[in-house]
Amino acid sequence: MKDAKASKAGEKVKVRLLDANQQLGGVQTVDKVVKSDAEWQAMLTREQYEVARGKGTERAFCGTLLDNKKHGYYLCVCCELPLYGSNTKFNSGTGWPSFFAPVSEENVVSETDRSYGMSRTEILCARCDAHLGHVFNDGPKPTGMRHCLNSASLTFLETKPESVGK
Repeated sequence: MKDAKASKAGEKVKVRLLDANQQLGGVQTVDKVVKSDAEWQAMLTREQYEVARGKGTERAFCGTLLDNKKHGYYLCVCCELPLYGSNTKFNSGTGWPSFFAPVSEENVVSETDRSYGMSRTEILCARCDAHLGHVFNDGPKPTGMRHCLNSASLTFLETKPESVGK
């Protein structure tokens, strides 16, 4: 994961996108998605806006994607960048969808979050800076990491099982 930085209109970012066959392609340079608060509010539900743009957290065990067992990709709710694949999802018992790795290191960035008197690593979408959740070092092998995400920050694209993780 790369460190996050403030976005500006016209900025470029290197990410990996899905191709027409729903396969993760190579690294591409694309425009950063930058919108006003009013534009984000118009396109997102209230909960999505509060979590993805306001750095909120949905209640544990309430997210719509927590128990999703279908094959596919978890995309950013704001810009549809592929972030996580079903092949890295696991049940952490925490009440939030958890993954041991993103689909690509380029697609997720991190920054230090010192809110609530704690020091945590926040994870954000590399293309639009949407708040996704936090990453912890108590996950399963092979990475030992737990990317703990909010369902409200994600949408799900169901694919054929063989499409994920290629």
